[in-house]
Amino acid sequence: MRQSPIEAVNASVAALRHIGADVRTGAFTKDQQTLQREERYQRCSQRSDWQSETCVMNPIEITRLGLTVLAISSSVVQAQTQAPRNITPAAPPGLAISDFAVRDGDSRLKGQTIIPEASTAKPGDSGRRAHTNVRLFVPAKAEESQEAGIAAPKAAVGPPFSGFYIETPASLACLYALVTPIAGCNPNAVTANALGGSKVVAIVDAYDNPSILTDLQRFSAQFGLPSPTATNFQVVFAAGARPALDNGWALEEALDVEVVHALAPGAKIILVEAASNSYPDLMQAEDIASSMVTAAGGREVSNSWGGAEFSGELSYASHFNGKTNVVFFASTGDAPGVSFPSTLPSVIAVGGTSVSRNVETGKFRQETTWADGGGGASAYVPRPPYQDGISGRVGDARGVPDISFDGNPNTGVWVYCGTSCGASDQGGWYIVGGTSVGSPAIAAMVNSAGGFAANSDIEHQKLYAHLGTASFFNVNLGVCGPYAGFFTVSTNAAKLWDFCTGLGSPRGLSGL
Repeated sequence: MRQSPIEAVNASVAALRHIGADVRTGAFTKDQQTLQREERYQRCSQRSDWQSETCVMNPIEITRLGLTVLAISSSVVQAQTQAPRNITPAAPPGLAISDFAVRDGDSRLKGQTIIPEASTAKPGDSGRRAHTNVRLFVPAKAEESQEAGIAAPKAAVGPPFSGFYIETPASLACLYALVTPIAGCNPNAVTANALGGSKVVAIVDAYDNPSILTDLQRFSAQFGLPSPTATNFQVVFAAGARPALDNGWALEEALDVEVVHALAPGAKIILVEAASNSYPDLMQAEDIASSMVTAAGGREVSNSWGGAEFSGELSYASHFNGKTNVVFFASTGDAPGVSFPSTLPSVIAVGGTSVSRNVETGKFRQETTWADGGGGASAYVPRPPYQDGISGRVGDARGVPDISFDGNPNTGVWVYCGTSCGASDQGGWYIVGGTSVGSPAIAAMVNSAGGFAANSDIEHQKLYAHLGTASFFNVNLGVCGPYAGFFTVSTNAAKLWDFCTGLGSPRGLSGL
């Protein structure tokens, strides 16, 4: 039965109280204030320029406007509309608008993007605290989906859902050639999962997800992955005691471990939980993670968090430099510009792309840039030697990203997060995007490649040695950055690297 607005508000308030949000209730009538909210939201959703506009509203406002409140940890979240697909910025000299066009058959699902509070930078955070790089896509209301011929998801069952072509472990394995590709890589049809992985992938996050093992077990059962056990999954409290629960970081942790397990199911996962999202606490966790990886014979450490650059960021480089048999990864952020620690020379910086599918058939069409993916030239880190070959693009600065993976929330991945995240319309299932997807994904793929790099610098050298080869898909359609500042259409081999997606996205494991 369809809920009334009052019922929807009450349900959302109950869920928010469950996860500790500060919500003040009141009688709901469609008064002048509500009409003003609706008008403001309509202005937000009908913008005609390239840049999407973020409307900041409290949870009750969001629910009243037909949006869905997901797991958050404060009374303020951000609801973001999708940028119009048919509006493209002016092309640079020598290029036509058609160079950036997205085909009409690639219409995307209606819906909204929610930015969790844990993914929002706050005043005073720079140089002190990190945030997650998660965005949630919420499909449009059931009646709107049905008008488009799409069945709305049902809470009683798990994904994939008919008509919702959201990425699964099998579709990601198909897209990125971890299995024998099947034409279209339809998420609702392909079932072959990746089989690689060995030794250890460590994940560093802040705070605690008390239900993380059951989350991973539920995810694995849904998609036919090996069930995690105490032998191949371990949680470590960096400060020696269980950290506090933070719902936004709990979702980040669920995303990270599930993506690694999906793409490298043979690897043991060690989740190291920092006491907080402060950089000193995260670096303590980083040191523990790298030590445990070294003791296990080496492999990868993934960091999906980050924050704005700051003048003292190189003082943290020692936590990533020269660790024996450890390769570090970090997300480049979900906003134009660069993000620490992905800028550090000894970190593989992972950006985001968009996976374009035919909304009627689910068939894969193309991989393009993601307009909100982080990238650019560092203001504080000089160009490392492995980027000398692209000095014409990055100048004297460290350029990011190095490599990219699906990150657009509209083309996101299924994630299960249970009691630690609160309720969702899909019964614990979330459609998740952001560059937080990419760091664990690329770490898992490098793990599966079995290259055994002695450190991140050697892994970087291997990656850049494959610039312009078939090992990477050169993402040469789309824009990113402030006012579409970076264009990826290339006119010569020296420009096969760009600030939107770096080397591009991997196709198989040969370049990793």
